[in-house]
Amino acid sequence: MPARTPMTGAPCWVDLMSSDPARAEAFYGELFGWNAEHMDEEKYGGYVLLSKDGKMVGGLMRNDGSSGAPDAWSVYLATDDAQATTDKAAASGGQVLVPVMDVPDQGSMSVISDAGGAAVGVWQSAGNPGIQVVAEPGTPNWFELMARDYDTSVRFYQDVFGWDTAVAGDTDEFRYTTLGEGDQQQAGIMDASRFLPEGVPAHWGIYWGVEDPDAFIARAQELGATVVQPAEDTPYGRMATLTDPTGAMFRIVRPPQG
Repeated sequence: MPARTPMTGAPCWVDLMSSDPARAEAFYGELFGWNAEHMDEEKYGGYVLLSKDGKMVGGLMRNDGSSGAPDAWSVYLATDDAQATTDKAAASGGQVLVPVMDVPDQGSMSVISDAGGAAVGVWQSAGNPGIQVVAEPGTPNWFELMARDYDTSVRFYQDVFGWDTAVAGDTDEFRYTTLGEGDQQQAGIMDASRFLPEGVPAHWGIYWGVEDPDAFIARAQELGATVVQPAEDTPYGRMATLTDPTGAMFRIVRPPQG
């Protein structure tokens, strides 16, 4: 499996905030073959590390409802200095949602909203290596920001996270910018202003790799998932969007064959 070696500013971790962690653990474990390691309750608040074949792919924590936020997957971007990055985000049109905090023996984190209103995590590693495998079934295959204010969002990630960007599309139908270029691409920003439903904010999403999208969807529905966008073939693979049993959205992709 490919090793994960993210550059500074690139996605380095993902986790799910779920109102029913036990059900989420069983749901994703069945679909993706994940194993769960329950961290110390007192030290880490019951955080769960999720792994595929012994390599970490993300985390899981309880959504107790106190924040008012719905169940959702979150993306974290790598930084060498969480406090400096968080301060710069606030000075660049973003907002601090969760101030910088230390995670014992793991690193430091914060949660911000970017200048376009999308929430994203900031992660400074100090022991936790982050995602260890990508681009395989059951692992993250792509990270994408669905932006409502595309130009503002691109500038924000360039300024705050030092993104070296490349334009992948610049037409009315498809405006897209990537972090990195060619084989070095690690994330993308889509101009989603024309098609995001009313009331749906800009947001980060994760595309999880699957071998057979249609069989995966059928099994996911049996386990309580809802299909948001049915599987369709695209130049980037066969994709679909679902929500898990408590409503957290996730995407799947089978990369182009051959």
